[in-house]
Amino acid sequence: MRKIKIGVIFGGNSREREISFAGGRTVYDNLNKSLFEAVPIFIDSYGNFIHLDWEFVYKGSIRDFYPVVSDLPDKKPVYQIYAESIQLNGAEDRLKLAESLGKVLSMAELRERIDFAFLCLHGPNGEDGRIQGLLEYFQIPYSGSGIFSSAIGINKHLQKKLMQKAGFNLPAYTCISRDEILSSKSIAQIFEKVKSKVGFPCVVKAPTQGSSIGISILHDADEKMLQSALYKSLFVKKISKQEWKQLDADAREESIRILTDIREGIGIPLRCAGKIIYHPADLLHFIEDYFNLNEEDLMLEAIDAESEVIVEGFIKGKEFSSIVVENEKGFPVCLPPTEIRKGQELFDYRSKYLPGLSRKITPINLPEEQINTIRKSCEELFTALDFGVYARIDGFISDDGKVYLNDPNTTSGMMPSSFFFHQAAEIGFNPSQFITYIIHTSLRRRREEFKYDGSCELLLNELDKLIYSHGNDQVQKRNIAVIFGGYSSERHISVESGRNIYEKLSSSSKYRPIPVFLSGKDDEHELYTIPVNIMLKDNADDILEKIRTYHVHPVVQEIKDLCASLTNKFGDMLNLKEPQRISYYQLAEMVDEVFIALHGRPGEDGAIQQELQKVGLPYNGSDAQSSAITIDKFRTNEILREQGMHVADHCMIYEDEWNADREAILRKIEKMGYPLIAKPADDGCSSAVKKIKNREAFDAFAKLIFRKSDVFDAEAVQVLKIKDKEEFPIKRAFLVEKLIEANGAQTFLEITGGMLTHFDEQGNVFYELFEASEALAEGEVLSLEEKFLAGQGQNITPARYAKDPIERDRISSIVKAELEKAARILNIRGYARIDAFVRVFDNGEVEVVFIEVNSLPGMTPATCIFHQCAINGYKPAEFIEKIMTFAVENNQSDFSKLH
Repeated sequence: MRKIKIGVIFGGNSREREISFAGGRTVYDNLNKSLFEAVPIFIDSYGNFIHLDWEFVYKGSIRDFYPVVSDLPDKKPVYQIYAESIQLNGAEDRLKLAESLGKVLSMAELRERIDFAFLCLHGPNGEDGRIQGLLEYFQIPYSGSGIFSSAIGINKHLQKKLMQKAGFNLPAYTCISRDEILSSKSIAQIFEKVKSKVGFPCVVKAPTQGSSIGISILHDADEKMLQSALYKSLFVKKISKQEWKQLDADAREESIRILTDIREGIGIPLRCAGKIIYHPADLLHFIEDYFNLNEEDLMLEAIDAESEVIVEGFIKGKEFSSIVVENEKGFPVCLPPTEIRKGQELFDYRSKYLPGLSRKITPINLPEEQINTIRKSCEELFTALDFGVYARIDGFISDDGKVYLNDPNTTSGMMPSSFFFHQAAEIGFNPSQFITYIIHTSLRRRREEFKYDGSCELLLNELDKLIYSHGNDQVQKRNIAVIFGGYSSERHISVESGRNIYEKLSSSSKYRPIPVFLSGKDDEHELYTIPVNIMLKDNADDILEKIRTYHVHPVVQEIKDLCASLTNKFGDMLNLKEPQRISYYQLAEMVDEVFIALHGRPGEDGAIQQELQKVGLPYNGSDAQSSAITIDKFRTNEILREQGMHVADHCMIYEDEWNADREAILRKIEKMGYPLIAKPADDGCSSAVKKIKNREAFDAFAKLIFRKSDVFDAEAVQVLKIKDKEEFPIKRAFLVEKLIEANGAQTFLEITGGMLTHFDEQGNVFYELFEASEALAEGEVLSLEEKFLAGQGQNITPARYAKDPIERDRISSIVKAELEKAARILNIRGYARIDAFVRVFDNGEVEVVFIEVNSLPGMTPATCIFHQCAINGYKPAEFIEKIMTFAVENNQSDFSKLH
């Protein structure tokens, strides 16, 4: 029986393209492989439909692969850019650029390649009815709402008019046109208008954007702050000469980076002084030249700037988000609403998509009656706006119990922990099953709309047969525990890794994954098997809380009963089996093998490996002895140095020695010379890694890391520029390293290189080294966001050691040899990631300076080890299978040695 070809449509040219790209990857990976064939269809900056070569799907961000490295302009300073920042001569050049990614398709060709389009696009040109209309014209069935409702869903101003007419509660609001805002005389009038019609506090927002882009909350009645917020929502920026000249060179470069960022700035290309500027470096030089000749302010305007801005009253109460789905009879059912806990601050891009920065409570913490009032309002709005299949509806419930729905969306983010999957899990769907349901329901909806075309009926019948056949498939699968969580500062990233591994395995035909959450402390690990709805909670702390206070909320039970026919067909009630604490011995009775998705301690320190070895369970990664070494960055680099390998000068700083003689410690580290890098010796994920330029910064670092409680020293926070809710662990010692610099090298790169081990026919271990990635940091060190937040960082794979391909390959071979030598010294097994700097000198000499070794690399969807294994032909699921195949063979080898 043939599989249905699902075109996953993602990317696009909106400001939300990175969330679309990450969501598309989630759908691509989670499509049930027994039912569907996934076809990645990437829409580029110029609107080309590209059947994407599959390896690009696993890049961390669009900028990692498009534009291709060879097309990047050689401009200084270096900025991360999208394809539109390359000035092309016309359609032919754009087509050539697009063809570097795969096959560029006409709509007729698209129709031949796919049976169904799963839309993962966001923002203008994605969820506004245009793509829906195009697909309808070519009779390609697609997911979600139709043309009319999509056009309503994108436009917040139109929504408000329709909602007001239909009798829904709305906060006071007003719309202000672009001309009004940009008129130099009108800000006082606008301020009075906002004050009288809306009042303060208020929310200022762009009418066609999502992902909290272009939104500000104003708590005070301040004219200048209002103007700044209006400009932010319009995507314009005014710069004065005085403001610019006050910045030093580094600050000017950073301001351009922020200004041209499509998420937090106005984006690029942009207009200024009658000219269109395409590249951030060109903008920097243009502003410099402009203020050398002019005294007047400079106005910058995004090409896709908004035509108006909405200002609405700030609602004091609980914020929520709800997913509404259609049941099998076409009636809307609101899934359990999620409360967003964030205090007074904005639920911004960073808070939405980086784990651990916000709390999402499902269902919202309210009396049952009020929860059902929210649900009823969402269902009524879904019907009133003629939404179809599913929608995400955001709103507030005020302190007096009034429900305000302020942002109905015809689509939702599809990141692994997004509301879309988070709420569906409450009724028994894992992500793969929920996607199948969305496809089936969309086909039913399109069948009604495509009255002249019987293809949807045929596809529905095919899908039903496949689902029935799959449900009766008795193929034996291997039970595999995915252990994640922990109690270190890396616990939230571990959850992301664990979820990703679970999802990759859940759609496989070989493995049956069982999520296992680890908590406790060093001398007592607590293992819990958990249901999928708890696994998809927002972060490790939420998961642990739900485990310890587990109960089924009456409203959730009511919704489960309402949706029983859906979950019986598409889901699995075993997904909702209550949490159970188990021992390692009980784990061995339940599963055949274990995937450890933990980071730092415990996980990479050998402790879990020892426990799994006791019960005879195969596991991924290195053994207990090797892990105990590589968890300690100081000890690892000491061993490598003893073997003649390059590492930074370093030393450990201990709390008791610091307290006893602070001056002696400072003299000791200052012999190395500033700048220095300070960081924990046994944590990763960029946790508390800071560049130290002087005594003040070193003192601030010591204050924070040696603190006695979770309370941060305010002055130290300011000195080190600690972000809100940034993880900064408490330790009794930390590592100081001399900053690794170019030292006269012609080429100087920070790289991260992955590897995989295998057994040959004689039972010897051999290493498969991947092409290393070149890591580009926008700040002084690679941040948590750049490593793990969708679309935030940039990794170039393979690393650009040289422009000449032959020379690049020569250097790459030397780097790989050095990484393999280090791996053999440290007895790395299974797989690993090694971070290092590479210096290439004029005489061709190559130096590899080691930073750290990760025995259990991050396995989040965007991590660069997936980019690297793709070059060697491994899709992520295949890479995971290779890791586990070695684990089983290694375990059998160890067992035979013991007996």
